[in-house]
Amino acid sequence: MTTTTGGGGANGGGASGIGGSCCDTSLRCWCRWRCKEHQHGGQQSLLSSGLLFFLGCFVLYGSFAMLYAWLAFKPGCPSSSLGCLEDNEGSWSVGVFYGDSPLSLKPIERMNVGKDESAAWPVANPVVTCASVSDAGFPSNFVADPFLYVQGDTIYLFYETKNSNTLQGDIGVAKSTDKGATWQQEGIALDEDWHLSYPYVFNYLGQIYMMPESSQKGELRLYRAVKFPLEWTLDKVIMKKPLVDAFIINYDGKYWLFGSDHSGFGARKNGQLEIWYSSTPFGPWKPHKKNPIYNADKSSGARNGGRPFFYDGNLYRIGQDCGETYGRRVRIFKVEVLTEDEYKEVEVPLGLREPNKGRNSWNGARQHHLDVQQLSSGEWIGVMDGDRVPSGDPFWRFILGCASVAVVAVLVVLLGVLLGAVKCIIPLKWCIHISGKRTDAFFAWERSNLFVSKMRRFCSRLNRVPSFLRGWVRPNTYAGRLVVVIVFTVGIALTCIGVQYIYGGNGAQEAYLWKGQYSQFTLLTMTYDARLWNLKMYVSHYSRCSSVREIVVVWNKGIPPKLSDLDSAVPVRIRVEKENSLNNRFRIDPLIKTRAVLELDDDIMMTCDDVERGFRVWRQYPDHIVGFYPRLIDGTPLKYRAEKYARRHKGYNMILTGAAFVDSKLAFERYWGEAAKQGREWVDENFNCEDVLLNYLYANASSSRTVEYVKPAWAIDTSKFSGAAISRNTKKHYRVRSNCLVKFSEMYGGLADRKWEFNRRKDGWDI
Repeated sequence: MTTTTGGGGANGGGASGIGGSCCDTSLRCWCRWRCKEHQHGGQQSLLSSGLLFFLGCFVLYGSFAMLYAWLAFKPGCPSSSLGCLEDNEGSWSVGVFYGDSPLSLKPIERMNVGKDESAAWPVANPVVTCASVSDAGFPSNFVADPFLYVQGDTIYLFYETKNSNTLQGDIGVAKSTDKGATWQQEGIALDEDWHLSYPYVFNYLGQIYMMPESSQKGELRLYRAVKFPLEWTLDKVIMKKPLVDAFIINYDGKYWLFGSDHSGFGARKNGQLEIWYSSTPFGPWKPHKKNPIYNADKSSGARNGGRPFFYDGNLYRIGQDCGETYGRRVRIFKVEVLTEDEYKEVEVPLGLREPNKGRNSWNGARQHHLDVQQLSSGEWIGVMDGDRVPSGDPFWRFILGCASVAVVAVLVVLLGVLLGAVKCIIPLKWCIHISGKRTDAFFAWERSNLFVSKMRRFCSRLNRVPSFLRGWVRPNTYAGRLVVVIVFTVGIALTCIGVQYIYGGNGAQEAYLWKGQYSQFTLLTMTYDARLWNLKMYVSHYSRCSSVREIVVVWNKGIPPKLSDLDSAVPVRIRVEKENSLNNRFRIDPLIKTRAVLELDDDIMMTCDDVERGFRVWRQYPDHIVGFYPRLIDGTPLKYRAEKYARRHKGYNMILTGAAFVDSKLAFERYWGEAAKQGREWVDENFNCEDVLLNYLYANASSSRTVEYVKPAWAIDTSKFSGAAISRNTKKHYRVRSNCLVKFSEMYGGLADRKWEFNRRKDGWDI
């Protein structure tokens, strides 16, 4: 072992063993990392084995990161609209609800509101998003705090929109003429030099007023509509207080103002509420005798969460529960006493079912604002905002992403040590005081400096680790190679996790807009008792997909499972069939309430994102079969072949309905029509080919294109793990299906004259 210092022993310090090097002689320095300048008069080689190893790892792991980012965040993702990007305040959007009372509201998708021109049947929440606002020409990061204003058959929606260019809250407005099913963006109603939110709109003596939150300005301002809904003028500053989420209500002959003053002494953020009263909405305002009414925990619902409402002669206040995160949920309070001296309220049930799809649900994490209005028909309509991301979540995701990258760096060093490319963990050149001329006084200072001494010892001990690891794990053995492979694989996994967190992954696999609308579909699968293991995993996974409304299990044989045995986030209906027939897959089912049905075998597992992409393509072509497994039928005689044949011949003319979207009415009526009777009998006779028959029926009904292919990122056949595969003998299975092709061609005409090429859609998806 050499003991020369970084200065080459110019002053003899190396002989004493107490030089500035981390490699102290008394501690037997194990460091073998030496720069070429120690050997060639200051000539430093940039091609050392350690440097080349680190560069190689950087390129390799970087390539995996780029590939993963391309696969996970390629064009066409739900938030790809210009400006519509999640930030540290979340990804808020607005949904519509209906009910016979304001305390029993249901989301719009449960009311079966249809809009056939966009294949939105039913229309699903959210109905207003930052994407719809941005696409209308008003860049937005999120929309929240919705308030309704009803004029006859027209409903106006005022909301906060965070401008993605200025990062400031403005007040946007949209209108609907179909009871909230669709919304037309009108524009920005109010834009000030400070943040605006909570646009409380009300009517007083024939005039329309808006009282938005202007706490950043330090005052409560009242605006009057000059030309409704887009032109407003400041009418009066009614209070010089930085109130948040304030409203005015006429009750018992007085006007009452409720709001939270976060600047007040002793106020607990989101747990404080004050009340004032006056004879007019313009003041002057007198404080309630018991102010602050609340100064409690932030989970108490003190902060207002929307417009108060009257129902059955009672006044109800809406509050926010901010206990777990800001705006976690909405709570309803019935006001029992409201006088100048007293205030009392009790909580009542909201009547809304909590979302249970987690981050795949548009409001899975937070719901903090509700406004309800009664329409002329007597029906109640409500608008609520929601978010899939907890408060502050993007910041923590960034921290987790950086932590993952840091661990990858540690693993790279570990790999280098195991492979011999890294000789020591702390290079000699990085140590304290290793170069420059030294004096006896300097050495004396180093000896007396406890920190320097401890640092040298720490570096020396750390540099013993490589030799210890190489003695413990030998890469030239099978066990050593396995350890190297495991470390490398873990590094790849952590790299992908880091990209997922840092680049924008919030863990959600969201639905896709089509013509400004969301919708839902029914998932239908056919199975029997021997495949229960597949079914449990199937239901648990797919029920969490954003657009799945219901799962229908067609039970062909055996004793069906109890619903309690299935872990589902959506309703599951088990349809027990009288006989074991593949025709049951397409049986007419009047209980299915969605236009779209995804026929998906219980042994196929793919990502929710792939399913959502397929649903969006089907909504563009609802009269087609849209699926994930293409086939090409051609040749003389006709022969059934795998997907590789279609790929090799660059085209397809059939989509297997083991994983395909169809129109619930169109497909089932065709399959059970009189013209298909002979084909159904053939299916029962051979217990095969029901999917082939449906393709022939579609082709027979139209001379144009009838199928669309969507390429999944990946798909797994879980039956191979459970041993419950339907078709064990592939050759026999293909032979039967070839016979089906010949038979159905005789019945319904051929498919060989049709062929559509694989290509790439304009939205960036491979098909």
